[in-house]
Amino acid sequence: MYDMKRRFALYGFGFAIGIILVFFFLGGKNASCNWFPNDRMLKIIRSKHINYSNETLKTLDLSEIDSLDIKEILVNGDIDFAKSQTKNDPCRNYIINGTDKQKDIVLSVEICDSIAIIEYIKIDANDN
Repeated sequence: MYDMKRRFALYGFGFAIGIILVFFFLGGKNASCNWFPNDRMLKIIRSKHINYSNETLKTLDLSEIDSLDIKEILVNGDIDFAKSQTKNDPCRNYIINGTDKQKDIVLSVEICDSIAIIEYIKIDANDN
């Protein structure tokens, strides 16, 4: 019985030291882990310099959509991988559907090496 208590004590001590080391090394960094493909791709898109095509700028001028709505979609949107062109070289194209308030907005985003271009915005009023 004494041997078992000693094992648990040593295990607990080592576990505590490990937790402290993890917080020490990762605590000051903005470390995150995105496990799902949708979250990973949205983070990759947000990390690039985002440009708007002329068609997108016209749509923004003529509609009630603004850049905050687009940023919200790039954070919480849902990528339609079936409609996206994920294997294109050198630039891939992703179709991103809005959620919640922006559920009727669809973005087409082209991702290249260092930039992401929002090619067009489609507004589907039938989803209301």
